[in-house]
Amino acid sequence: MPTDTLTSHASNIAVAYVNGVALNRPDEMVAPDELRQRGCTELLRQAAQAAGLLADDDAPSFDGVISELAAQAIDSLIEQQLKVPDPSEEACRRHHAANQGTYRTGEKVRVRHILFAVTPGVDVVALRKRAEAALLDVRCHNGDMDHFAGTARELSNCPSGAEGGDLGWLSASDCAPEFARELFGHIEVGVLPRLVHSRFGLHVVEVLERESGTAQPFESVRGAVTMSLRQQAYVTALRQYLRLLAGAARLEGIDLDAADTPLVQ
Repeated sequence: MPTDTLTSHASNIAVAYVNGVALNRPDEMVAPDELRQRGCTELLRQAAQAAGLLADDDAPSFDGVISELAAQAIDSLIEQQLKVPDPSEEACRRHHAANQGTYRTGEKVRVRHILFAVTPGVDVVALRKRAEAALLDVRCHNGDMDHFAGTARELSNCPSGAEGGDLGWLSASDCAPEFARELFGHIEVGVLPRLVHSRFGLHVVEVLERESGTAQPFESVRGAVTMSLRQQAYVTALRQYLRLLAGAARLEGIDLDAADTPLVQ
């Protein structure tokens, strides 16, 4: 049995708890990332109740979908607890200088991929092993156009698999942000040496061609740079706050490592 699969005497699926509040039903198998997200949400919901921002009779959720009032209370709680200063001019300029590839216009990549989709109830450990095996295989045949295409047709869970995994030319706006971060602002061409993680699953990715686009001067992207640094500071502060809440909570059947929680990615 995979190490991330929890067991119970009754059904071989354990129920996880945050301060005695169940995060899943006894008959419900939840992927580890989703379970951690539910746990962090429940920590925040309970903290909002403790702060008087949410009524004590607000019902917890078994499926990760909290009430609208709870969501509003959590927003208020985070606004109260997280004090994120605006980045300095110097910090913004340093960030821009160190990330020239990020601040370009017209950058495009021609890509194909093999998707291993993460769906409810999937064995994530086994899925990752299959994805890593496929990555190793196509890297050993890097440059063999037919081999990658054949593997995509055989294994990919994306409709593009029928076309050998070909996604065509993409700009950053065409992709999920977490996918775009791995593709743009780099110089790599060929099969990427690592799996790319996205909200859809695990991707084996090959960059066939790149068009570099045009670098933008600092003044043209000042707002985007400031927003990026502010978001980084916010994520860091939220992680620290979640660690504090988790450290003071009674957790059963779940390990809340805030650094790996989708809530703060």
